[in-house]
Amino acid sequence: MRAPAWCFAAACALAWPALADAASLGEKARESGCAGRPVSISGDLYKCTTASGSEAFFNVPNGSGGGASGPAPRRTDGKPATNTTAGFPRVDPETQKGRDDLRRKVLTDELTAEEKALTDARIAYDGGAPAPLAEEKADAEKYRQRIARLREAVALHQRNVEALKKELGTTR
Repeated sequence: MRAPAWCFAAACALAWPALADAASLGEKARESGCAGRPVSISGDLYKCTTASGSEAFFNVPNGSGGGASGPAPRRTDGKPATNTTAGFPRVDPETQKGRDDLRRKVLTDELTAEEKALTDARIAYDGGAPAPLAEEKADAEKYRQRIARLREAVALHQRNVEALKKELGTTR
């Protein structure tokens, strides 16, 4: 009598991860509003059609949608799901060149503006000894706080200029 109980317990222990995985796919499908069965797009990524007819996409961690709980999900055309991310999405070279040129122009414009802001911040900082304002003559703490703000502004603009130059160096 004990042998069947042990066998049942062992079978449940082995089947539990698969059942949990299947449940997580079903839960994600319900959360996404799927009206039909989800289809694996690649690895952890699934899609389905909602009641309104739109497509919903969602991830199931560790690709737990298929696996030991049953056959792997199939695409809507009946073929096995494959990883299509290698060529997805594809853009023709001319379109990509246009995007790259636009990106470079935007980054160059940002760099020009940031360099001007850095120059202005350095002038205002005046080497750490700007002339005190009228209200700062009576309150040394206000003067120290303004100097600290100006120092931080110079450092911030300097970091931004360096980051933009680095980014422009990595673009084609």
